Amino acid sequence: MNEIWFAKTLRPTLWERVLEIQHEQPAAVSRYGLEQLGFEGMLSSSVDRAWSGLSAQLCTTVRKGVIPWRTPQSDVRICVDIHGNESLITRRATGVESRIIARRGTVWLSPPGLQEGSVDIAEDLTRILHIYLPVSHFSRSNFEINVEPSAVSALSYERAFEDPLLAEIGFAIASELQSETSAGGLLIGALASSLAARLVQRHVSASPAQSFPRCTSQGLDRRRLSRVLDYIEANLEGDLTLDRMASIACLSRHHFARAFKQAVGQPPHRYVSAKRLERAKALLIRDRPLVDIALALGFSDQASFTRAFRQATGQAPGQYRRELAREPVSSLTDIRQSSPIMA
Repeated sequence: MNEIWFAKTLRPTLWERVLEIQHEQPAAVSRYGLEQLGFEGMLSSSVDRAWSGLSAQLCTTVRKGVIPWRTPQSDVRICVDIHGNESLITRRATGVESRIIARRGTVWLSPPGLQEGSVDIAEDLTRILHIYLPVSHFSRSNFEINVEPSAVSALSYERAFEDPLLAEIGFAIASELQSETSAGGLLIGALASSLAARLVQRHVSASPAQSFPRCTSQGLDRRRLSRVLDYIEANLEGDLTLDRMASIACLSRHHFARAFKQAVGQPPHRYVSAKRLERAKALLIRDRPLVDIALALGFSDQASFTRAFRQATGQAPGQYRRELAREPVSSLTDIRQSSPIMA
């Protein structure tokens, strides 16, 4: 089977907020009450997912009309048109007016702490993604560069814009919302770091001394890589986070994700997906309830596990277990050979 398993500047106090809340979890998207702002129907939400890097929700319908626009106090909100609606959108706040024809990949940025505004939607919209990125991602330690307070404050409530990289990140988040994968939490953590890095890159004119560091040709050294791989193996049936992996490797999240890929040949979430597929097959040998296996391997429910397992192997978990019972496998090594990746 295929490869996958499973333009108003921020207030000067933003840096203080970064320092104050850098240990906070992403805000629960439900608290923003989007249903009160003209948004009807939530196609998918991260509320019930074990995401630690950001939170998000995908709305099915946004009704035309003028609706109020509020921004979170501790998150950067990024909206992405996933569908391509071709509707005129006018966004207003004090000193700011942005008019654009919304197309697939159009991005709207709302930094925290901005006063309220409004958005005028000419025609109904479908499939609008809302991403809430905690400002803790913009701390100096996250990038291993000297991100000055003035640089962080350069993020602004500007005109809607098109950025292919930001759009692709949004599409990947929307895809994970709609089809949960076994290493989705790790993927989202990596995407959150990439999202923050892209915003800094786009909005900040860094000096050569502040440019993003590149990994050495060797990537992770053998000792640190071994510690990370041991941690992954020991926690396949637990909560694997990019933050913890990066901490074990003594690197920032952003640097670790690149260094891991350079050392192993695939990003962390792909590696974990493949290892969890191996573990899933091993667990199916035993008489363990499918729902327990699903929850142990990072899925929110049995249906998501079944869908991902079928995508990777061509069989539902129950069918795979029945065939194992009819044809005993000599060893776990036989099971693990030539395993695809479970999304």
